[in-house]
Amino acid sequence: MTGLTVRTIRFYSDSGLIPPTDRTAGGYRTYDAEAVARLKLVRTLRDLGVDLPTAGRVLAREVAVTDVARAHADAIDAQMKTLRLRRAVLRAVAKGGEMELMNELARMSDEERQRILDDFFEDVFGPYDLDPQFEQHMRSVRIELPDDPTPEQLEAWVELAKLVQDPDFRAVIKRMSQQHEEYRRNDVSMTPPSGGNQMETFNYSIDQARQAIEAGIAPESAEAKEVVARVNAKWAEALDVPNDETVVQRLREFADFADPRAEHYWVLIGRVNGWPAMPDNSREREWLRAAGTPLG
Repeated sequence: MTGLTVRTIRFYSDSGLIPPTDRTAGGYRTYDAEAVARLKLVRTLRDLGVDLPTAGRVLAREVAVTDVARAHADAIDAQMKTLRLRRAVLRAVAKGGEMELMNELARMSDEERQRILDDFFEDVFGPYDLDPQFEQHMRSVRIELPDDPTPEQLEAWVELAKLVQDPDFRAVIKRMSQQHEEYRRNDVSMTPPSGGNQMETFNYSIDQARQAIEAGIAPESAEAKEVVARVNAKWAEALDVPNDETVVQRLREFADFADPRAEHYWVLIGRVNGWPAMPDNSREREWLRAAGTPLG
């Protein structure tokens, strides 16, 4: 009737959870319908992971079943979150990730993850007088790794954490901030090449680099110099400056702003947070930089 073995019923009886209703002349325990109902309740609670002392409190009406169910559901949610993260770590490690680092970063709370990013912002923006709107926009970025991350999201989070703690990357962003502050102080436009014709030219530069990479053109080759010449000519037209050292100097002013890692930072943020896929031009930027284009 209860689906329990005799041994289990005796154990619950000896524990005081289900005392026998009576005993036969031969000493066998007997139970009435109420005892059967209590046994079924204990069995259900145990199947759901409720410990015996708590089950006893439910039977004694010291605590409501609804409260026990809510508490255990919350506990299971926490366990499931931990198990999902462990699964993501193991899958990422199986693809060649660093086990200890991935496990440490994955187990962080949302607040701990955000603290890594906030520390980065404070270091690279704090000492400088930046445009308040720009700084507020940057600092408003949140890390939202889901409870059930994919291995790709976890890998992106680990890469992002390593990137924002990299001293060299921080030095680059500090130089950006310093230049930003100088432009603002001197009332110079702080916007790197973007918008309208300049955005078209940027896309043209990336497309030229992509074609060169796909064609197997090495950045140090003579063919690469021809690509650079075409890119510089396009920029001279977009910036309305002579196609000589002038355009090179103008593009050199944006060299730090064009660091491929700064763009890759946003790609990683998007992957971690599950945003729509963002274009990653880091490979093309690296090629342009190696080929000698300041905007690379």
